[in-house]
Formats: sequence, structure tokens, C-alpha cells
Amino acid sequence: MTLILGFAPFILFSILSRLSADLALWTGFAVAFVVTIRDFVERPVLRLLDGASLALFAFLALGRGFVAPELPLAAVRTILDAGLTLAIAFSLLRHQPFSMEYASGETQGRVWPLPAFLRVNYVISTTWLMAFVAMTLADAAVTFVPLPLYVGVGVSVVALGLAATLTLRYPMAAATKL
Repeated sequence: MTLILGFAPFILFSILSRLSADLALWTGFAVAFVVTIRDFVERPVLRLLDGASLALFAFLALGRGFVAPELPLAAVRTILDAGLTLAIAFSLLRHQPFSMEYASGETQGRVWPLPAFLRVNYVISTTWLMAFVAMTLADAAVTFVPLPLYVGVGVSVVALGLAATLTLRYPMAAATKL
């Protein structure tokens, strides 16, 4: 569940962006800041997802607010999705799935064999990577091809929903097979 909280800035951004891109960006930045600080106080290590969220939302909120206010929402969504896609891909390339930073705190009292633990985290991280790749492609299509914004929003809702569902259910299913 902590992993889902790490995606809270992106989920809130997706919901609020229909009202106002600026409101969604600044809210995403504020939530990313709170999540990062809360997690950092509990465990003084900056998680990849928290750091990427904070940096992306700070960059885009300040950039759209003061440098390029004309930046369309579809472009903002594309940049956010692409940034997170790169962060997740980086974690997989260095053989440190980003979900392991959350899973290690949630496996207290349960001893998982290392191969099973790694497999679960690779599946979860790869699922989120695929979700953000789909979101990036959909939002890029909305940005560069004359498609309606609801195409990108629809893909985002489905991709986030599927990834969150797998994140919540897959570890329990894998645990029953141990």
C-alpha cells in the first residue's frame, strides 16, 4: 500500500488536471513534497519514486507557472509520464526495481526466499513501467496528433488502475505459492 501512496502525486494530478493544469501541478508538487518528507523522516533514505516525483512536479509547476504558461496540458502530461517512465526504467536497468524500496518495509514478519521476492518486485516494477509507457505514448499522441485529451486521460485511468490492482493483489497471490 505504501507504493500506491508513492504514486499519489500522479493520481491526484490526473484527477485535478481536468479542472486546472496549474492547480493539478501545484497540488502534485505539494503532495510529492509531503510524501517525500514523511518517508524521509521515517527512514532517512530518498526513494527513487519520491525523488523523481518531487523533481518532476517542481520542474513543471515552476516552469509552467513562470517560464512557459502556454504549455498545453497534454504536453505537461507527456513530460510527467516520460520522466517517470525513465526513472522506473533506470531502476530496472540497474537491477534495483523501484518497488523493492517499498516492499522491504512491508514484508516484516514474513520471510520470503530471495528469488521469489525479486521476481515479485520485477513483475510489479515492470507492470508500472508498461503502464507509464502506455500513458506516455497516449499523451504524446494527444500532444502531437490531433486527438482529444480524453484519449490520454482514458489510457491513464486504465493503466493506473491495472497497475495498482496488480500491485495490491500479486504479492498475496505469489505468497500463497511459496
